[in-house]
Amino acid sequence: MFNLVMSRLRSATLKGKRVGLEVVETATTKRKRSHTAVKEEDTSSASSPSTYHTFHDAADVVLLRSQLLSWYDKEKRELPWRTVAETESDLNIRTYAVWVSEIMLQQTQVATVIDYYNKWMKRWPTVQDLAAATLEEVNQMWAGLGYYSRGKRLHEGAQKVVSELKGQMPRTVDGLLKQLPGVGRYTAAAIGSIALGQVTGAVDGNLIRVLCRLRAIGADSTSPAVTEALWSLANTLVDPGRPGDFNQAMMELGARVCTPKGALCSQCPVQSHCHSYHKVHVKQEKNSRKLLGKPNRKPSTLPDIEDCMNSGTCLLCPSEPWDDELGVQNFPRKPAKKPPRVERTLTCVVIRPGEEGGDEYLLTQRPNKGLLAGLWEFPSLLLEEKNSEMKQKQALCAEISRILGTQLAVSLLQYVGEVVHIFSHIHQTYVVHSVCLKDGDTHTQTENAQWLTRSALQEAAVSTGVKKIVKLCDSVDSQKEQTSKDGKRQKNDKKPQNSKKPRLSAANSSSRQLSLSSFFKTVKQES
Repeated sequence: MFNLVMSRLRSATLKGKRVGLEVVETATTKRKRSHTAVKEEDTSSASSPSTYHTFHDAADVVLLRSQLLSWYDKEKRELPWRTVAETESDLNIRTYAVWVSEIMLQQTQVATVIDYYNKWMKRWPTVQDLAAATLEEVNQMWAGLGYYSRGKRLHEGAQKVVSELKGQMPRTVDGLLKQLPGVGRYTAAAIGSIALGQVTGAVDGNLIRVLCRLRAIGADSTSPAVTEALWSLANTLVDPGRPGDFNQAMMELGARVCTPKGALCSQCPVQSHCHSYHKVHVKQEKNSRKLLGKPNRKPSTLPDIEDCMNSGTCLLCPSEPWDDELGVQNFPRKPAKKPPRVERTLTCVVIRPGEEGGDEYLLTQRPNKGLLAGLWEFPSLLLEEKNSEMKQKQALCAEISRILGTQLAVSLLQYVGEVVHIFSHIHQTYVVHSVCLKDGDTHTQTENAQWLTRSALQEAAVSTGVKKIVKLCDSVDSQKEQTSKDGKRQKNDKKPQNSKKPRLSAANSSSRQLSLSSFFKTVKQES
């Protein structure tokens, strides 16, 4: 009997231990799950935008659309590509015309694009016309517009449409994105909404600024989290009845009202939806109350705008403190730009007497890839710090000699001056020299070189830098001719003198910019 009792006690004790262990394990598991849930919730709150950065009220979205489109209908600029989009019934021509405008408007101001666009559409009104053109003709038409690869991609795209798509422009945003070279997410969305009526947002530089200010998004606007949040906002806001007009209205708002600096908030049609605008005024009223020594209470005229509840972990909130001097320019914050790299290029204007009496200029063609691809320029050589100026002049002279198949002396190169031209990522200085050749031995020996008359040079596919070099030469030439005329007048007023004016040597010609025309005359006389 005793043994039976003890056996039952041991069994109960062991059972109790097992139950206790199960309870402990269950509690531990629950705590682990709880911690995991908290971590997941934290991650979710950090990665997904809070309602502060979105439009969660459908009524607000409807009101914003109405206010913005009413303003656009009254205030929009009459632009040639908008006219085509509104009046052209042929879907293929309409899509092509909007495509051309969107490519031209990349990184280029509207005022600059208008003339280029009108000339382009007059010459190549359909995608078939553009496909039939040569790349040289396209580069010539594009000359001076900058970012020259854009024209080349338009040409390639037109040829692809004709040869692979049976002359039909893509009819969807996805088709535009996948089938046209040089068309990215924004460009495809813009063409799709404006020309094809597809309901999609389109986020360009102007929309980034407008949306960031509307919803107080202050994080790096190039970050993936901000990019996706902005596209989500754009797709939420776009008017399904007028998607093209809505996207253009947002762009117009950013270009004319919600500008990078000096935003005209008092003229903004969607001011009531703007977190940035209200935040500025709340801050201003609080600061004024502090200066006047009044208690800090809620402003009576402006409702306070709550900040993001996830500030500190939110991927859309600014990481830098609010700056009162910036105002609405606190949004968006952009990363500091890298300074452009500095380059110096030695270039030479090579001239020979033309068959019809005028001068002709030697130009060489740049490679088909890279900076200024396929354009024509004066013979040039990138200057390197490790080499002396004389060595590099010798190298440029050797290159010109190779092109012409004859030997030129370095002493023939005469210094003209310097030209500065700023690319988006390069601060370029052209160190300009010139040389005038005799009638013989001036035929080019390479395929990527040609002689052009002055009038042909003006119409050729050359960069703005080349045009600046020509302008410098003209200016120097004009100054020297004027100086020469003034000198003759002074001589006529005085008694004749037997002493001759000493010629400038090549050594001191760099400090006194020698006239091209006077130098050319000297060379001809000596020859």
